[in-house]
Amino acid sequence: MSHVVVLGAGLGGTIMAFEMKEKLRREDQLTVVNLGTVYSFVPSNPWVAVGWRERENVTVDLSAVLAGRGIGFRPEGARRVHPKENRIELNGGSFLDYDYLIIATGPDLAFDEVPGLGPDGFTQSICQIDHAIAAKASFDALVQKPGPVVVGAIQGASCFGPAYEFAFILDTALRRARKRDQVPMTFVTPEPYIGHLGLDGVGDTKGLLESAMRERHINWITNARVTRVDAGKMFAEEVGDDGSLKTSHELPFAYSMMLPAFRGVPAVAGVEGLTNPRGFIAINKHQRNPAFPNVFAIGVCVAIPPVGKTPLPVGVPKTGLMIESMVTAVAANIGALLRGAEPNAVATWNAVCLADFGDEGIAFVAQPQIPPRNVNWSSRGKWVHAAKVGFERYFLHKVRQGKAETFYERLMLDVLGIRKLKDIHPEPAE
Repeated sequence: MSHVVVLGAGLGGTIMAFEMKEKLRREDQLTVVNLGTVYSFVPSNPWVAVGWRERENVTVDLSAVLAGRGIGFRPEGARRVHPKENRIELNGGSFLDYDYLIIATGPDLAFDEVPGLGPDGFTQSICQIDHAIAAKASFDALVQKPGPVVVGAIQGASCFGPAYEFAFILDTALRRARKRDQVPMTFVTPEPYIGHLGLDGVGDTKGLLESAMRERHINWITNARVTRVDAGKMFAEEVGDDGSLKTSHELPFAYSMMLPAFRGVPAVAGVEGLTNPRGFIAINKHQRNPAFPNVFAIGVCVAIPPVGKTPLPVGVPKTGLMIESMVTAVAANIGALLRGAEPNAVATWNAVCLADFGDEGIAFVAQPQIPPRNVNWSSRGKWVHAAKVGFERYFLHKVRQGKAETFYERLMLDVLGIRKLKDIHPEPAE
């Protein structure tokens, strides 16, 4: 008998548990470790932050779901991973031994790296459900007393899609409240250009997003390094292509939402051989840690080098389909090891993303996510908003049912009618 432990029950960890369960032998044991019992669908947080969703609409209590699948559950959360000893120290002081560990913790949010940033400072966040609920109260205050808005991401961020989404969703919500004309909006980002997304663009994301921002009267500052945030004012330095200071900005705001940089969670940060200096898990092409071969990792917590050189740090996002491909590879590889074989599954790392604007949106397909690519496609339309709503409903339904399915691939490429990759990039005629 072998004991497999999944550390983390977010988007990646939850589907990892479901898929890993199907690859185990009858005698094997599977346990999920998470801080708390609730799964929250993070892609819905921008909607929560403007009152389009409530907490109960986008959360699932995992206790009964995992028990129904015969999966153990430890909701204490992890204090520290001890890979040399093959065990996890849990909050509270107890230990959990494992034969194979799958790290799916997601990131630690580095608000402290910019003075005044984050929910404990002067800006809002949509990274967690509690943050989004707090942001809703501030949004209500903005509607009552309109003023300037600053939205964007901090240098070192690696998840730019939600920042763009929230800027456009906020625009839509303010227009519906008949207050948009009283709210100047500025988008602040370390990206070298609008639509870079940490991927050096996908298709014409630069043109599509710039056009959408002009149409919606959203100004922008790129190559922006935020140095501090005070009450009602953000300080940012705009740098040139060589990283030298170009100009400084003092941006007043009545409301601001800025995505922070990510780093590894404290439970793994600084473990020699396991993580890089930023605390992300080092992996090989089989999602396996080179120093500790019985440790695998998926999702936002894995270390991926940036795509090309940029004047300011810009990380690579780990999108849903990419994470799903990691999940499938890890399940197959551990399943092989349990049966005496060597791992040979490799994640595809393709990207399919829906960026919702509240009434329309932009979709893109990058195959693979990191260039050069075989498929490099993006499109804008009202259908993207409908697709995002359908995706939310489909994914939450599957989590509640505890089903192991290829959520993104099936939903985005089949169920919601997005064109097949072969139609986006057809094979040459014979």
